[in-house]
Formats: sequence, structure tokens, C-alpha cells
Amino acid sequence: MTQLTALSTLCIECEGDVLLPSDVEENEILVCPDCGVDLEVVSLDPLALELAPMEEEDWGE
Repeated sequence: MTQLTALSTLCIECEGDVLLPSDVEENEILVCPDCGVDLEVVSLDPLALELAPMEEEDWGE
């Protein structure tokens, strides 16, 4: 039986612990459980997170 392990890193906004699922993929958006900021996985090797770009409202246009 293969055991899945989760990766852990620090939030770049508040330095809180962020657990990444073992099947995390590049460009995936995660939410920091401490401060609620959206984080984007920009690289897996080495692991790198950035603040996720804000979605702009189109206001029905």
C-alpha cells in the first residue's frame, strides 16, 4: 500500500502553515487557512508559491 504524503510550506503573506495535497499541480490555486489569501503554485521543483492574480470583474461586458 502506497502512503500519500502532503507537502507543507509557509504562506508568503502571513507565514502560516499551508498544507498542499500530495497530488498538487502547477497553476493550482490554494487558500491559506490562516489569512485566507489565494496562493498559486507556480513551481513544484523547487516548490514555489505566489499570490494568485486577482480576477477582474467583467460587470456583464
